[in-house]
Amino acid sequence: MGEKLQSTGRLRPVDLARGHGLSTQAVRNYEEAGILPAAGRTPHGYRTYTPLHAGALRAFLALVPGHGHRTASSIMRAVNEGAVEEAFRLIDESHVQLLDDRRTLQTVERALRDLEPATASRSGSVTGAVTGSGSGSGGRFIGPLAGELGIRPATLRKWEAAGLVCPRRDAVTGYRVYDEAAIRDARLTRQLRRGGYPLEQIAPLIARVRQAGGLEPLADALRDWHGRLAARGRAMLAGAAELDAYLRELGRDQGRRPEGQDGSPAWPEAHGSPSGSPAPV
Repeated sequence: MGEKLQSTGRLRPVDLARGHGLSTQAVRNYEEAGILPAAGRTPHGYRTYTPLHAGALRAFLALVPGHGHRTASSIMRAVNEGAVEEAFRLIDESHVQLLDDRRTLQTVERALRDLEPATASRSGSVTGAVTGSGSGSGGRFIGPLAGELGIRPATLRKWEAAGLVCPRRDAVTGYRVYDEAAIRDARLTRQLRRGGYPLEQIAPLIARVRQAGGLEPLADALRDWHGRLAARGRAMLAGAAELDAYLRELGRDQGRRPEGQDGSPAWPEAHGSPSGSPAPV
């Protein structure tokens, strides 16, 4: 079986690259990063791959959409180094993050429901509210509002510079005072930032809310957010299937342990040479 694998299953870097629209350099980079197992070598020093490497590449590329490039790389390195439990831990963390993002979306939707005039009018009773000079309306200084949102005051100033939040200035102290509308915009900005929206995409949403005098313009953004979370969840399932297939193939390969032409194992358990030193480049 091992001899057949070496004689009929040998692949060149270009063979792996073509099937996935990659460059041969990308395949070599993945190997050097530990995403793929160490390649075998011909007597002349050329890299040779097998279906095991093809499975590793499929697993990695399937993991990326759901987990991101960095986490997918770490998962594959852990598997190839024999640290499967670490790989599972990383996968669990991604699922926790997805669940947290789902809860964040729910929080946004609840926040939108709560941002009705009657609810907003009660915000002046929250600790940190101040009375605007001559206006009779409540508001909050930058410190208390930043603390409530779990951000730094500098972040609120950055949002102000981007036009997302428009506080007024206290006539006596000159300090920023955030009225009901500014607090609403700050809350929406914070929740949308947690949802992964960049400032340049949040700005037109906030502007539309102000112009429309309501929150209906955010409906499309929320539907898109739901769609992106669903796509991530589906991608995680696809990645898990490919990773499971690779783990099965890896187990079979380690069981047969084919020997290379020099008598050494063709596929060490870890990324590198049988002695643990780096494989020759």
